[in-house]
Amino acid sequence: MFESHLYHHLAQAFLHEGVSHCFALLGDANMNWAAALADAGCEFSYVRDEHCAVAAAMSWARTTGEVGVATVTCGPGLTQILTALPAAVRASIPMVIFAGEAPIGASWYNQQIDQQPFVEACGARYVPLHQAGTMCREVRDAFLLAQMEQTPVVLGVPADLQELPVDSDIELPQPSCELLPAYHAIPPNADELEKACTLVCNARRIVVMAGRGVVLGQAISVCEQFAEHVNGLLATTLPARGAFYNNPFSIGIAGGFSTDVGRACLQEADLVIAVGCSLTQHNSDKGKLFNANKVLHVDLKPLTLSQGRVAAAHHLRCDANAGMRALLDAVQQSTASTNAFEVSPWRNDALCNRIKNTPADSTKFDITKGLLDPRHVVAKLESVLPIDWFMVNSSGHCSYFFAQMPNRPVHRFLTIREFGAIGNGIAFAIGVARAHPERTVVLFDGDGSLLMHIQELETIQRHQLNILICVLNDGAYGSEIHKLRAEGLNDTGAVFGHVNLARIAKGFGIDGAVFNDSAQHDSQISDTAYNSLNELSSLLNSFQAKGGAAVWDFHVCDKVVSPVIRRSHQSSG
Repeated sequence: MFESHLYHHLAQAFLHEGVSHCFALLGDANMNWAAALADAGCEFSYVRDEHCAVAAAMSWARTTGEVGVATVTCGPGLTQILTALPAAVRASIPMVIFAGEAPIGASWYNQQIDQQPFVEACGARYVPLHQAGTMCREVRDAFLLAQMEQTPVVLGVPADLQELPVDSDIELPQPSCELLPAYHAIPPNADELEKACTLVCNARRIVVMAGRGVVLGQAISVCEQFAEHVNGLLATTLPARGAFYNNPFSIGIAGGFSTDVGRACLQEADLVIAVGCSLTQHNSDKGKLFNANKVLHVDLKPLTLSQGRVAAAHHLRCDANAGMRALLDAVQQSTASTNAFEVSPWRNDALCNRIKNTPADSTKFDITKGLLDPRHVVAKLESVLPIDWFMVNSSGHCSYFFAQMPNRPVHRFLTIREFGAIGNGIAFAIGVARAHPERTVVLFDGDGSLLMHIQELETIQRHQLNILICVLNDGAYGSEIHKLRAEGLNDTGAVFGHVNLARIAKGFGIDGAVFNDSAQHDSQISDTAYNSLNELSSLLNSFQAKGGAAVWDFHVCDKVVSPVIRRSHQSSG
């Protein structure tokens, strides 16, 4: 007489790995397992689209440092996540996804599909669990693999095998946390350190560019100390934006999202020390900011080639913290008697004031009457949003503007956009809100992106999440209209008009407000009054007092083109 089914033991195997939260959309091949996991004490967020389950698990993992867990059913449930998977792979996010599989014993099944090629085409790992006696160990191994390789792992478990009767006292394997190698600082090789020291001592305009390796390796402080000693400047990659948010000599993001001042400084630099980053095309704006001969890459896996180009000519293999401390000590000893960096061409009050007071982009545009300049919207939000709220930046044209918020620390500002897909923002916000229920989450998104998964407003309302959604609504797909116009092509297919997102939000039981530059009542929509940016503070106070969720719909002018698009598609840029 059996006392349970195999899916009960699979649920226990996940709990044994310390799983406390799962993002889910249920179907035949995963619902029994999910119900057993929920009954055993795991908290669930039930979303409305499978893609959003995986995307929410991505942001959960990124902000907690834990393995993200999601579940979808087999067949169409699995194929729905094929946009989120490559994004997670490229962002190096560890996840385990319980996907189910069609019944292995069925001669025909409507949702049957060979799932493994789909998953592996995305760069993720697929593990079919087809032997009942080894499944619990294979679950443990999947968590180990996800953490060792920092990648998503999809588990395919046939629905009929999950139903097998099993003995209730199956022994679970040793959990992955007890098998992971212990972390130890990895210092640089002495000969390579000497070469790097010489390179630094021969430079006079140095920028320390920090990636997420600096944040994870707790090397922010030593990078600041190093930059101060060599009278250099500080910058970050986009995923690490805000690492030096309170340093007066931080020029912000290095790459396509650089400010006007940041671009000028990076182009003048004679050495860029790239620490704990992957040297993407974005970091150097495809070589427009600095070339490989000027780059010293300090990393556990230093690169020469990255994304089809030579990215660094000089290397120092080590972890970010140990490497920068060793390099700082070496440079201090080498320059102790020479005061080599005493006179700085950069570190002075004049540059400090330029960094603080110069707009990120000062280009003039002819703003359509009644609409807002997205740069003014972001500046106003930067001035009023509480510093301890958690910011989530989506992707698309609007993301450049929202990235220009210099007072937001890296630990409370999430950016995941390695695959370049829009439509992820609302799921990312849900994941962060579940990971940090004590904080209000602010999602920055565009109208096209939000509308792709607008149904998740119901998820936010049902789970009573504290999320404020701020939308730059240009009535179009922003990147596409600017590229089409730059090439002299018809933009009709990318223009849709200013959908009233606040009204949609209210249909889901969430508060909404619309902002433009006229603050007039809309006679065609009787329940909609437009607000001006001057009313932002009072509306924020009301939102704080009430709590919950809201959509703030900022109607912005589509004539404002980000510097990223201007440089790539407009000859005048």
